[in-house]
Amino acid sequence: MRPGTVSAAPRPFLALAPFAFAPFALTFFALALSAISPAEAESRAAAGRSTAPREGAPLNLSDLSELWGHGVEAAIESAYRDCFRTFVVDDRIVTIRIPFGENTDRSELAGTELAVKGGGKADPAELWKGIATLLESEDFHNYEKALDDGNEKVIVFDLVKRSWEVSHDIYLVARARSGLYPGLPHRPVVLSTGQGTDTGAIYDYLFAVGGLGMDCSGFVWHALSTVARAGGVDLAKALGRYTGAPTRASTSLYIGTWFFTPNNKAFELVDDRISKLRPADIIVFRDQNGKPVHSAIIQSIDRKNGIIRYLQSTDEAPRDVRGVHESFIGFDPAHPEVRLSDLSLVWSQRREAAFDGEPASAFPDDGSRFRAWMNEGIFAGTGLGGGFVVRVKALTPAIKKLSAKATKR
Repeated sequence: MRPGTVSAAPRPFLALAPFAFAPFALTFFALALSAISPAEAESRAAAGRSTAPREGAPLNLSDLSELWGHGVEAAIESAYRDCFRTFVVDDRIVTIRIPFGENTDRSELAGTELAVKGGGKADPAELWKGIATLLESEDFHNYEKALDDGNEKVIVFDLVKRSWEVSHDIYLVARARSGLYPGLPHRPVVLSTGQGTDTGAIYDYLFAVGGLGMDCSGFVWHALSTVARAGGVDLAKALGRYTGAPTRASTSLYIGTWFFTPNNKAFELVDDRISKLRPADIIVFRDQNGKPVHSAIIQSIDRKNGIIRYLQSTDEAPRDVRGVHESFIGFDPAHPEVRLSDLSLVWSQRREAAFDGEPASAFPDDGSRFRAWMNEGIFAGTGLGGGFVVRVKALTPAIKKLSAKATKR
């Protein structure tokens, strides 16, 4: 494996969920499909190949200001692109995203608590060093060879031992092929046709063997911190006292989705009508008990074409976008008064099992997950429930400064 570079920053291809084709939805569909496909990205990359640092080549930021200006949207986009790098794997240039990684995730049957390097909160630059080491290892080289032998098989990962093994067992292969999943949460099983290593297979290895990645709140914190830094605010210092973190401890290690709540004095609850939202607002998803369980950050709102772009890290997603990825909400520009829970909105992000064959997500898309538990459980008869949106109070000076900077240019 040797690192490479690209001449333009590819965006992951957007897979849209079915929806009714209202006029605004047609615009949303057309704009979403204008994203660069993986094939086009690889073609562009091949044209611009050059020697790159050992840890891989960051995505080219030359078009950042052209696409997003110099304000809040650009700062969040920069944080997002920190989570992608290009490498040459098996003589192919591939764009790799930082995997999802959360402490204790998949520990229920493991007999031990599974830890993630950096606790799911590590800075992307540190994670890329670890990823580069993994991709240059003899073990990964053997993994590549196993996936390129032309034979059908299953790869069995062990998250406790951080290892993998090949099985040609007819019974296991038949079960994997038929959809009767033979794995366990801490021992995921992947069916391989022996046709080589794609980005999904690389993700499987980094997630299962590498044991590194960013969880949802870790990514949101990275994006918020990038905005704050661009606007001259030390967010760790501003919010440290709300986290309960020791004075010299890293604030990021004490940030979880539980932290993003209006009960926390560092945040304010935002009216979730489209007209009231702004970039850097945090979308929070709750469970049936009202507990925050997932978070994402709004990167931009295109009020003319009716598109909200939000960013998140999760592995409950289609195989090729697990980890840090972009998602979209389509809305009718003529009705900015609607709320995020409104059924007219089109949430394009599908929710799928992290590994094929595992139990599917309880919700088919982010929209149904955001709306879940409205008037149910502890919210029965209250008109409350579902997800909510919060805003970091300490970011206000940074956002004003960046907005003024963007206006002047």
